[in-house]
Amino acid sequence: MTRVAVVTGGSRGIGRATAERLAADGQAVVIVYAGNKAEADKAVAEITSKGGQAVAAQADVADEKAVAAVFDLAEQTFGGVDVVVNSAGIMPLGTVADMDLDTFDKIMRTNARGTFVVAQQAARRLRSGGALVNISSSVVGLRFPQYGAYAMSKGGVEALTLVLARELRGRDVTVNVVAPGPTATDLFLDGKDQATIDNLAKQAPLERIGTPDDIAEVISFLAGPARWINGQVVRANGGII
Repeated sequence: MTRVAVVTGGSRGIGRATAERLAADGQAVVIVYAGNKAEADKAVAEITSKGGQAVAAQADVADEKAVAAVFDLAEQTFGGVDVVVNSAGIMPLGTVADMDLDTFDKIMRTNARGTFVVAQQAARRLRSGGALVNISSSVVGLRFPQYGAYAMSKGGVEALTLVLARELRGRDVTVNVVAPGPTATDLFLDGKDQATIDNLAKQAPLERIGTPDDIAEVISFLAGPARWINGQVVRANGGII
């Protein structure tokens, strides 16, 4: 039986790399995107051109009806859901003193509520042998200035994960977090000059920043063979902490 994966934030960055990696692993993939239909369609075309199975679905991850419809689509198209990757996220930066609270609310809506809403559907629908992989950030541990709201939203994701793993006792479903360090995505690189990027690269003993494929490799492991890893936070950051 082909495993079926739902990947939010799947049109770009880590989500895109993950969708392509899971498809290469033999999974059928539902690529969930917020608004960039063109990139989502490109991701589907890339996967299908290599013999994989994929469809795109538009949804605001914080909208429970839209997310339920995505899971309906996965079940109707591919027969069920075995893997869910919660990769959708936004990262506006600002100090605690200066952060606009409307911006704060948007961060929490996508990163915290969105993760919860998707996790709720995963908890209800994942088949036996399934896996939920949430995406946090190593900034929860690094605590860089201006990342307060973002780190707060991702800290909640980490807290939720072990709770849900325990709630799914007896279901043979794993729930884990991958917390990337600095990774070369548009989301991370936006607004950073080369000197800042170079400085971040030097912090890891491997002396580079991560790539989306680096993170997708870890997610692939947790989404497939890693059945004895459960309720854990995997900091995929090259040793930066």
